[in-house]
Amino acid sequence: MSRGTIGEGSPRIGLKPRLRKAPLPVCGRNAYSPPMRNTLLFVVLGLPSVLSAQAAVANADSQVAAPDILAEQLLVDVRSLDSTIRVDARYSGPNNFTGAPLPGYSANRALLRREAAEALARVQQRLAADGLGLKIWDGYRPVRATQAMVAWTERTNQTWLLDSGYIARRSRHNQGVAVDLTLVDLHSGVEVQMGTPYDTFGDEAHTANATGAVKQSRDHLVEVMSLEGFTNYTMEWWHFSIAVEDPVPFDLVIRAAPPTPH
Repeated sequence: MSRGTIGEGSPRIGLKPRLRKAPLPVCGRNAYSPPMRNTLLFVVLGLPSVLSAQAAVANADSQVAAPDILAEQLLVDVRSLDSTIRVDARYSGPNNFTGAPLPGYSANRALLRREAAEALARVQQRLAADGLGLKIWDGYRPVRATQAMVAWTERTNQTWLLDSGYIARRSRHNQGVAVDLTLVDLHSGVEVQMGTPYDTFGDEAHTANATGAVKQSRDHLVEVMSLEGFTNYTMEWWHFSIAVEDPVPFDLVIRAAPPTPH
C-alpha cells in the first residue's frame, strides 16, 4: 500500500514545541464533518449504511472509507475545470515534512469534491483580475496517507503534532473538501511571500500572526476564498475547507489521469 518508507525528521519541527491546546474541530485541518444525508445517498447507490455513522472526532483511531466507485463519481481533477491553477502535490514526492512520498499519492494531481473544485475555479477567476492565481499543495488526501502521517508522528516522537491540531487521524482532506494552497503570479508562477513555508508547524504559520505585506497577502487570500464559501483554518494560513452535502472519507489512490483520446 505504501510507496516507500516515510522519512525521519524535519528541519521545521526539530525544536521542542511549546505546549498548546488543541483547537476546536470546527473547520480546520482536523475538523471532521459527519455525513448529513448519507442514508439517502447510499440507498440510491446501494452502498453500506455504516458510513452514515462516521464519528465526528478528529483523532478517533479509525474511519471507514467509502468505496472507490463512489470516490470516482464525486472527486474531480481541479485542473480539468481551470487549467491555469498550478499544482505541486507535495505528498506525491519527498518535498514534505515526512521526507518521502505518502502512500496513496501516485501522481502530481489535485482532486476535490466537484462542489469544492468548482468553487476553487471561481476563486481563480477572481484572482486573475489582479494578475494572481492559485498553487495547490494538497487537495483530496487518501485515508491511507493520513494514517501514514500519524504513524510518522508516533515513530519520530512527534505526537505533539496530533495534540496541537496540526495533524489528525481524521481530516477533511480525506473527504475531498479541504485544500492547501498559496498565491502565485498568474503568468510566472512565482509564489507570493506568505511568511512561512508550507507545513510550518508553529505560531508563525497562524494566519493572524503576520505584519506588513505578508499580512496583506494572507488577508487577501482569506477574503477571496471566503467569497466562494471556503473557511480558513486559523492555525495554518494555507488551509481552507468548504461545506458540501454528505461528506464521506475516501481512500482512492491518486493516479495519473488517463490519456485524452485524439
